[in-house]
Amino acid sequence: MIYLYIDEHNIKLLNLKKTMLGQQETFFFAKKHEAKLLDDGRPANIDLLASAIKEALNLASTQPVNDKNITLILPQNAFSFLRTEVPADIAPTAMNSFIRDKVRSSLAADTDEMANDCFIVESNKQKILTFYALGREILAQYQQAFNLIDLKIRALIPDTLAYFKLFDKTLRSEKKETILYINYEKNQVVGYLYDSLGLLSDKKWTNQIDADEKIEKLLKDKATELEEKKTKLNRIILSGPESETVRQDTFTKAVGVWTNPLKRIIPNFYQEYLKMLVVPSHKQFPILEYDACFGAFIFSQEDKNFSLMKNGAKITSSANPISLPTISLPKRELLIFAASFILSFIFFILITNFKLPATLSSLVKKPAPTSSPTPAPLPTATPTPAFTKTDLKIKVLNGSGVAGKAGDVRDILKGKGYTDVLTGNADSYDYTQSELQVKDNKQQAAAMIEQDLKAYESSFKVTTLSATNSADVILIVGSKFK
Repeated sequence: MIYLYIDEHNIKLLNLKKTMLGQQETFFFAKKHEAKLLDDGRPANIDLLASAIKEALNLASTQPVNDKNITLILPQNAFSFLRTEVPADIAPTAMNSFIRDKVRSSLAADTDEMANDCFIVESNKQKILTFYALGREILAQYQQAFNLIDLKIRALIPDTLAYFKLFDKTLRSEKKETILYINYEKNQVVGYLYDSLGLLSDKKWTNQIDADEKIEKLLKDKATELEEKKTKLNRIILSGPESETVRQDTFTKAVGVWTNPLKRIIPNFYQEYLKMLVVPSHKQFPILEYDACFGAFIFSQEDKNFSLMKNGAKITSSANPISLPTISLPKRELLIFAASFILSFIFFILITNFKLPATLSSLVKKPAPTSSPTPAPLPTATPTPAFTKTDLKIKVLNGSGVAGKAGDVRDILKGKGYTDVLTGNADSYDYTQSELQVKDNKQQAAAMIEQDLKAYESSFKVTTLSATNSADVILIVGSKFK
């Protein structure tokens, strides 16, 4: 799998080659070009773009690249974007017409003239439709550049969707947040505005950083500007190479908005994907520089039904787009199936109407009815868990705002016999009641932990943890935890 990110001057390539053990051998390359690669989201020069892509493929690895299919990640300004509320009373059969009308009125475009897809997210009795599209003329220009070097665009992902995928597991369904995703580079900051349902605005915020200027002040001013426009920031996600040196506590205090460095989010929420990556021993994968590529990799694993490369939009009604597969059967198989069904039906009718001869039926004795004792009710047994405390992988996240609280809880759990316990920070420090997120196949672990911690927390909020998470249980420690 090759994930290729291109913007105005930059090209970044992540090449993942699946090993026999199911991991991904990881190769990568990045370069900033002096000449423009893209101009307002479209190729500035097709030959130059093809040359830059070929160079990236050749220099990413000493081994020849045999994969010809590319997942292309483009900046948001390459796409048409629409976000709108869907009326609660609209019928599913009228949804396609609703989308076409909205696209015509808001974007002055026709869905038939664009590679497009969309999804619907429902939250708090509200339906939000998010629509992405790329003009077929622009797509043809990209395809022309790839054809020059014998490559094919397999999938097309806006960078804003890739970024959202890097923090959507930190979101809580019952809490609505406004989030600013920031890419912090040496001389500039670039950001997009999201809420809990996805991209809020497709307008990219870019600001140059002068030598004597601090990013904390820039972000504080941006938060103030948004608040004056009636948009209050709840959180900042900080990515990019320069975010590596940021201290979360002092940065949050200076900006005045809770800040999550991406370097903390990924190990806590996306560890299973990190474990897949196998990097050559002499290299280290700079994930904060390749955030768009890594986010696109996760997106391609979890949202396989969303594709701008397919014709027409598919309507889904969940945060993760889902579409039903189209099943087609050859005519010959259909005829055989129909004939078999008809013959079976006729045979059944003949059997049910067939009467046994009298001599034969007299030999068939009907058993005399016998009374059977009413069985006594069986005692209800409490099922024994199929795992022990030492089998559980537990992640303790501090959501209380008290420094060192996660470490204290980890020590308590280890004293109770749990051995595999990691710690980290939650998405915010405003948790009051502690929460237990438990995988479906480990549900009995919730009762075990509640029993062991009953002296510290009277009750826990218990929810289901995604099966793809590396932990079996995530315990978010709230302020009520003693």
